[in-house]
Amino acid sequence: MGHRPRAARPPRGKADRHQGDDGLSEGLTYPGGAEALIAHWQQRRAPLDQAPGESLPLAADLAALAHQPVLPEPSRPASGQSRKLQELRAELAGQSELALLNALCIAHLRKRGFPPEAPPLFRRIWTEQGEALLKSLDSRWLISSIITFADHGETEAQRRLGASMQVLFSLMKLYEAERLHSGHAPQQPFRLNRRAAAPLPLGMTGFSIASGGLDVNLLAPIWDEALRTPVAGPLACHLLERMNADPGTVFRRLAMMREALKARKAAGTAAAGLQSAGKAQQP
Repeated sequence: MGHRPRAARPPRGKADRHQGDDGLSEGLTYPGGAEALIAHWQQRRAPLDQAPGESLPLAADLAALAHQPVLPEPSRPASGQSRKLQELRAELAGQSELALLNALCIAHLRKRGFPPEAPPLFRRIWTEQGEALLKSLDSRWLISSIITFADHGETEAQRRLGASMQVLFSLMKLYEAERLHSGHAPQQPFRLNRRAAAPLPLGMTGFSIASGGLDVNLLAPIWDEALRTPVAGPLACHLLERMNADPGTVFRRLAMMREALKARKAAGTAAAGLQSAGKAQQP
C-alpha cells in the first residue's frame, strides 16, 4: 500500500517556525490540554503556611480595625502568612487594618487549602463592614473581594454572583491588556471602515454593533441578580456602576461606535431626503 498524501499546509511565518522553541505544541494554545493547565493552576494555589499563634482573628473588633491605620512591622519571615502580610502592609499603606485583614483572608482563600476560620471571617467582614470597605478600597481589591464570593459565599446566590463577576472581570482584563498592544488608547473606539474579513472563533455567529444585544444580555442578568443579593450584591453593584462610568471599557467603545453608526445613518437619510426634494422641484 502507498503512503497517504499529507494535507497541504499554509506557509509558516516566523512565529510559527519558533513554536517548538517556546514549548507550544502544534496547534494548541495550551500544550498538554486540561491536565497541564490544571497542574499549572494548582502550583499557583499552594497554601500559605502559618507559624504557631498566627491564626486569623475570627472574633476581632472589625469596627475598631476600620479606624486603625496599617503600620509597618519588623520583619518576621517565619511563615508564608507573615511574608504575605509584609507584602500587603507595603501595598496597603495608608489603608485600614480592616482592609489588611480582608486582603489576608483573600490571600488564604485563593489557595487550595486555608485556615478554617478564613471563610467565616471574610463573610463577617463584608456583612458588618462592607459599606466602609466600599468607600475605601480601590477597584483592584473590590474585584478581588467579589470574586472570592464565588467559592466562599454563604448562599448559592452569593456564589453564583461571585462566579459571574469573576468571569466578567477576568475576561475584561485579558482583552483590555491585549488591546493595549494595538496602539489605541482605551477611550478610542476602532474605526468602522477597517473591519477585518475574518470569522469569529469556534464558528460563532457575528455580533451586530448597530443592533446586537449581546452586551445587554451579558450585563443585565448579572446586575439584576446583584440588586437582589444580600452582602455580595452591594459590592457587585458598586463595581458595575464604576464600570458603567469608566470611559475605557469595551462597553463604552461599543456605545460610541453605535452612536457613530446612528449618526452615519441619519446623515444618509437626510441626504436622501434632500436629493428626493431636489428631484421633486425639477420642472
